[in-house]
Amino acid sequence: MLKAVILVGGPSKGTRFRPLSLDIPKPLFPVAGLPIIQHHIRACVSVKGLKEILLIGYYPAKDLQEFIQSMIQEYKINIRYLQEFMALGTAGGMYHFRDQIRSGNPEAFFVMNGDVCADFPLVEMLSFHKCRPQNALITVMATEATRQQACNYGCIVMDKETHEITHYVEKPSTFVSTLVNCGVYVFSLEIFQIMAEIFNRKNQEYYNCEEVMNGSAEESGRIRLEQEVLGPLAATGRAFVMHTTKWWSQLKTAGAAIYANRHYLQLYKSLNPELLKTDTQATTLPDVYIHPTADVHSTAVLGPNVSIAANAVIGPGARIKESIVLEAAVIGDHSLVLHSIIGRRSQIGAWSRVEGTPNDPNPNKPFAKMDNSPLFNKLGRLNPSITIVGCSVTVPDEIVLLNSIVLPYKELTRSFKNEIIL
Repeated sequence: MLKAVILVGGPSKGTRFRPLSLDIPKPLFPVAGLPIIQHHIRACVSVKGLKEILLIGYYPAKDLQEFIQSMIQEYKINIRYLQEFMALGTAGGMYHFRDQIRSGNPEAFFVMNGDVCADFPLVEMLSFHKCRPQNALITVMATEATRQQACNYGCIVMDKETHEITHYVEKPSTFVSTLVNCGVYVFSLEIFQIMAEIFNRKNQEYYNCEEVMNGSAEESGRIRLEQEVLGPLAATGRAFVMHTTKWWSQLKTAGAAIYANRHYLQLYKSLNPELLKTDTQATTLPDVYIHPTADVHSTAVLGPNVSIAANAVIGPGARIKESIVLEAAVIGDHSLVLHSIIGRRSQIGAWSRVEGTPNDPNPNKPFAKMDNSPLFNKLGRLNPSITIVGCSVTVPDEIVLLNSIVLPYKELTRSFKNEIIL
């Protein structure tokens, strides 16, 4: 019997994902027509013998309740949300709910960060983990990054013959390795013994500390998986790495959603081609996802790499490319939407142009990943990126919106370029 844990974080996380996370929890933001963590759940369901999926985070339970119920009905698997009383770190939540994870005595359990997108090779990871020595505690999924970008991730040095992790550093200040941690793991239950030692040591340090330090009590309950568990396990013969060449990306910023959308749509062609089937008479250039309840005019042109959500309306002559149109949004007649995300219930007027700048990985650099660039450059100006229209925004007819971010509930009166409309 197997289980899976998905770490979803909480409302204080995902700030770089705003304004898309202002009206919906980041894990539920739809990419390629499905909430981000539904892609994780779909991957888990494909693993034979996996009986339960646990979501761990500190969002209010009501924020995820409806989603979880719909997932249980759709996939016929037990899914539960375990709410942390505060942010406990990437391993603290697992240790806090260790009895829930160990219940039923699973032979192993997957752990997946909720902000990664990938063609998850979970079956291969499980087989790899089972082939390791009997005392193996963890298998880490890893991929290659460029030498310059690797320092933005957890860097792994491994023994090429045994696949053992010999050295691990989280976001090093100098170059360590181009092999980086993907935030997807297989654990044996004995990992909780290691976490217990860390937890007890931190609590002992707290009670032995003579000085009263603000926030130290909260810190004693936090356990960081990468720095406090994975790092010390390196070179012990109990931590291993499975290298993958399949697609993987982080989803830290709103701009990364368009990139992830494209790759998930490509995966649908081989894994779920039924999701790309549409009844529309409109012209579509692969790959395009259209929700069955969306209303798309026959003269519209969609694609490549477009997702249209439920109850969206696409008017006559509209052209949409490399974009995500969210629930109940309206794209007016003959309007143009390029490299953009249109929020829920927003309206784009006729003959308007909404356009962003893609910030995809450099195709000429092998193993290049998304650059999570800061919002502003050193001169204090907005870095060119995709255009984001928040929920319930009105863009009048014949307006041009370029490389801009519009916060929710705004009604524009003129054109904007390289601006944040607060």
